[in-house]
Amino acid sequence: SGGGLIISGDGTRAENIDVDAADNSIKFTTGTAVRMTIDSNGHVIMPNQSAFMVRSNQTQSNFATGSFVTVNFHAERFDQNSDFDNTNMVFTAPVTGRYQMNVLITPLEMDSAANYFQVIFDASNVVLQVGLVDSDTVLNSDSAYFMFSGSTLIDMDAGDTCKIKVYQSGGTAQSDLGNGSATFSGYLVC
Repeated sequence: SGGGLIISGDGTRAENIDVDAADNSIKFTTGTAVRMTIDSNGHVIMPNQSAFMVRSNQTQSNFATGSFVTVNFHAERFDQNSDFDNTNMVFTAPVTGRYQMNVLITPLEMDSAANYFQVIFDASNVVLQVGLVDSDTVLNSDSAYFMFSGSTLIDMDAGDTCKIKVYQSGGTAQSDLGNGSATFSGYLVC
């Protein structure tokens, strides 16, 4: 492109590596799309690398007690590679690898009469606890809000899924998630 070097396939394919003298970058292309760029400062840009961030944008009222409830994340901030399904609230790994997952959830009106409240990463290969609150020990009265946050590295195979779930043991089904009170993000690390 800018007087640099282009290394191409056998002439029938569109894969190439372009060493671009104009902007001192290296571009890796398949088809007509640039899949990876290394710029002159060494930054690696991969626009199709799996990465997402979603948040709640609707109130989810009165979580059921005694069973796991999937947290609703309807609003996508970004979803590179379209791997998050905001109809079923699930991330699906496009390739086998290690995925960094992050969650921040702030339940409202947690019932102090509940035995405990739990938040988990529910993945195909493993269930990992984000947080557990013993209501008897921590809450003197119903909590206006309480924050859980967690991050983990999960080994996932292509097609494996991960979602966020909450569980309230006992008490009254009164805990809510308000608009914007939960975020879930993740990306392929390696």
